[in-house]
Amino acid sequence: MRAVIQNSFGGPEVLRTVETERPTPLAAEVLVRVHASAVNPVDVAVRSGAFPLLGEPPFGVGWDISGVVEEAGPGARFAVGEEVYGMPFFPRAATGYADYVAVPSRQVARKPASLDHVHAAALPLAALTAWQGLVDAARIGAGDRVLIHRAAGGVGHLAVQIAKARGAHVTALAGAAKHDFVRGLGADEVIDYRTTDFTDVVRDADVVFDSTAQGERSLGALRPGGTLVSILEHGDRELAARVEAAGRRFAGISVEPDYASLEAIAELVDAGRIRPHVDATFPLTEAAKAHELVAAGTARGKIVLTVA
Repeated sequence: MRAVIQNSFGGPEVLRTVETERPTPLAAEVLVRVHASAVNPVDVAVRSGAFPLLGEPPFGVGWDISGVVEEAGPGARFAVGEEVYGMPFFPRAATGYADYVAVPSRQVARKPASLDHVHAAALPLAALTAWQGLVDAARIGAGDRVLIHRAAGGVGHLAVQIAKARGAHVTALAGAAKHDFVRGLGADEVIDYRTTDFTDVVRDADVVFDSTAQGERSLGALRPGGTLVSILEHGDRELAARVEAAGRRFAGISVEPDYASLEAIAELVDAGRIRPHVDATFPLTEAAKAHELVAAGTARGKIVLTVA
């Protein structure tokens, strides 16, 4: 089978498509014939060495997959031929940019029936990050006022839709060129973060969903007792202490595989409440080009590799 690996840290050019042995599923695992795999900012950071999550190369990056069960080990939750999607093994290596991936069957869920594999692959890491932050940690509900940073991005555009599906009032931060896109996702208010200091406008948010490492500034947008959900600063104990001292709650999120949440997300997708946006696709052999586009930070929604 084909797999994209790297033998050193560096720019996109270190990614190489190689021929390697197809994995064999163990007990309670499934072998997924991958049809599509999404590219996330964390993939770029790991590849470059900026975020040495997987230690020293060689390794393969990529976690988001959507595909069809090719083999099922004893005790697996799925049968051969079923369509599944998920984010296996994170934060350990999954080598998701590949023709086949062997994964624990409880780390994937049935693919949303209304989506093709390209759009299903765009969901897991980003949607789970938003879900685990907004639903599990912040417990948002009807009438809550939520401020979402980088609302047009991979995580942000799904966070907007998840918050709206839960009945929240959403204020979104995005550049002016992406305002129509974000409004189309359901945002109630959109602020151009380049021209407006959001802390001058928002002071009573129940929840701030921060994917930009602006936790200190975001604190000013929260009402007393409100929750700061932080993705990039999830391990910052000093920030957590300052948030708590200010009478707010800190929720640091490091996303993890969770089939139950993937099932809930799939239900919302099939009900028409969530729709992942795919800005561009590339074949597996052009993973380097996909990394260049993700690193540029100009895309709306997600970038996906087509595999099968």
